[in-house]
Amino acid sequence: MSVGKARGASRPLTKILMKLQDLQVRIISGVVMASLALACLWAGGWLFSLCWLFLSGMVAAEWQAMVSPKAVLERSLTAAVMLLAIATAMSLAGAGAALECLVAGVVVTASLAPAGRRLWAGSGALYAGTLLLAVIDLRFSLSPFGFLALLWLFAVVWMTDIMAYFGGRLIGGAKLWPQVSPSKTWAGTLSGLVSGTAAGAGIVWLAAMPVSWPLVLVLGVAASLASQAGDLLESAMKRHFGVKDSSPFIPGHGGFMDRLDGFIAASIFAALFGFLRLDAPMAAAGLFQW
Repeated sequence: MSVGKARGASRPLTKILMKLQDLQVRIISGVVMASLALACLWAGGWLFSLCWLFLSGMVAAEWQAMVSPKAVLERSLTAAVMLLAIATAMSLAGAGAALECLVAGVVVTASLAPAGRRLWAGSGALYAGTLLLAVIDLRFSLSPFGFLALLWLFAVVWMTDIMAYFGGRLIGGAKLWPQVSPSKTWAGTLSGLVSGTAAGAGIVWLAAMPVSWPLVLVLGVAASLASQAGDLLESAMKRHFGVKDSSPFIPGHGGFMDRLDGFIAASIFAALFGFLRLDAPMAAAGLFQW
């Protein structure tokens, strides 16, 4: 065999090895992040709030960096102060005061952005702020629903993400929305939808709580769809601003926005649905108590 043919034959093998290495890094990072998230969920209290205060702060900073480099530090710090105020207000005064902090933070953050980018900057503060509001509202709902709601959300979102990734690559087929996310397929979307819904139902079943199973399944489908919509939303934003990853902080995953985009959308859906069914102190109960 000639040298040229040998080199040509080795290229596919090299690509396969590189993909396997990337997948290994992705899996290790995912396991570490999932373990930390579950530990904070189990601990609850100030540790849970501190964890999600940090995560929402990183999401806000990455969003602002994507929007414009001008005054990015000022906007990121303003969003961080807003998030701290939201967490404090949720602990001491309730959701009403936290919403006031959110509105004020969105307005100030937007005002610091250059003309033409103010709506984007304000949307970033709203995005991060509603994430923090949603997870705190759900976690500190009436016991034991708060713990169950977040565990259910983790199961739905993580399994949706995992099976959409592997389903899309193993099955292939027609693309879902190639103009926004060229790698996503209908097969992956449906794989994620079925698997995420089943995983959420499994968590509720293990909790051995009296629930309406048809409604649990419907909520699982809705949360899985919200998760995938959140993923597409961030993909569209990154394409708009011409960036591949929101940041390089998480090996194999990109940034915190890249890792949390689906969870943010699903958690906001869950908190809003629970709130509309019952009220703020019982938002998580509104998901399961029928």
